[in-house]
Amino acid sequence: MLKDVDTAPLSSWCMLLFAVSVGALVADLYYAQPLLADIAHSLHTSIERTGYLVTAVQLGYALGVLFIVPLGDHKNKRAMVTAMLSICALSLLAAAASPTFAVLAVVSIVTGITSSATMVIIPYVASHSDESVRGRRVGQIMTGLLLGILLARTVSGYVAHLLNWRWMYVIAAAVIIVLAAGLRRAMVPDKVKPEGIRYGALLLSLGKLLRNEPELRWRSWYALLGLCSFSVLWTGLTFLLSQPPYSFGTETIGLFGLIGAAGALSANVAGRLGDRGLAGTMTGIFALLLVLSWLSLTGGNTLLFPLIVGIFVVDVAAQGLQVTHQSVLYRISTRATSRITSVFITSGFVGMSLGSALASEEYARAGWHGVCQVGGVTAGLLVLSWAVQALLNRMRQTDRSLRA
Repeated sequence: MLKDVDTAPLSSWCMLLFAVSVGALVADLYYAQPLLADIAHSLHTSIERTGYLVTAVQLGYALGVLFIVPLGDHKNKRAMVTAMLSICALSLLAAAASPTFAVLAVVSIVTGITSSATMVIIPYVASHSDESVRGRRVGQIMTGLLLGILLARTVSGYVAHLLNWRWMYVIAAAVIIVLAAGLRRAMVPDKVKPEGIRYGALLLSLGKLLRNEPELRWRSWYALLGLCSFSVLWTGLTFLLSQPPYSFGTETIGLFGLIGAAGALSANVAGRLGDRGLAGTMTGIFALLLVLSWLSLTGGNTLLFPLIVGIFVVDVAAQGLQVTHQSVLYRISTRATSRITSVFITSGFVGMSLGSALASEEYARAGWHGVCQVGGVTAGLLVLSWAVQALLNRMRQTDRSLRA
């Protein structure tokens, strides 16, 4: 029931294709955010109601990660990606043609489910990479993914400004179709052995992995805290920038994604350092950077410079952490990369959802300073957790040395 692993070199063109593909797929989750007012007007509904489109597409993504991505350990990833991207393109075209809000909400869920193909592609790259370069390759792919997250809002805002919101979905569908054809040529079929595994048993194995692999537990917890802090920033930032003293418009707010995009460069660096056995040290450094970023962000209530610095450092830290986690996790087993990804990304998704909710609550209660407090506390918990794990590891090493 397990696969043979092919670690033949992946060309630079293949790596670029994989990076662009995961970026384009994850961008599908964020295109709607700056378009909500236009969609509400077009479909004759309230902007508050259209806000649920973001929830719908993220819910779909979570369902895909939890219930479809684990199949990648026992099915042909190439065939999975082809099928998922084909359905994704159709759902995006359906979104462009949606006559009502209800139809758009349903197809948004489908778009989210099929966009989880990102988490089939990343394990494919990991399982087809030699251990000495696995972290670097995952870092390259994660750079594409993170750029997709951060640039999606900017792109959709400008496309809607120049054309209209429906054209954004048409363009996105065209991009996915082209990438689906490219990926089908670039990916090699996995060598699946004839023994099968029941779907229920496959899902139950997620819990077994979490129970048996302490590193997976720790890294999933770190991902929850790190992405919670990341989400607190990007949700609270919209509230801050749209009100005095800034009062920026949607297009200007979208440009702040470019600051975060510059921080995506840390992903490749983190992957290389992870390959050199420095994952533990880098986890602590990135966690401390996350704390320091919130100290800078507290001054962003009235000053733009500390706000820009803080945004950049948050993204460097959060993105570096994600790649560092994955460089560690994919060493656990090259034959369970999809299930490991499912557990890890689900934890991160919970953190992002929690961060969004906390940012909304804290901004309503205490404004920007409340947002900074919850972001800083979350980052502080991450540092504390890392220190506890480091101490426990040191104690185990000492105990083994004494027994020897």
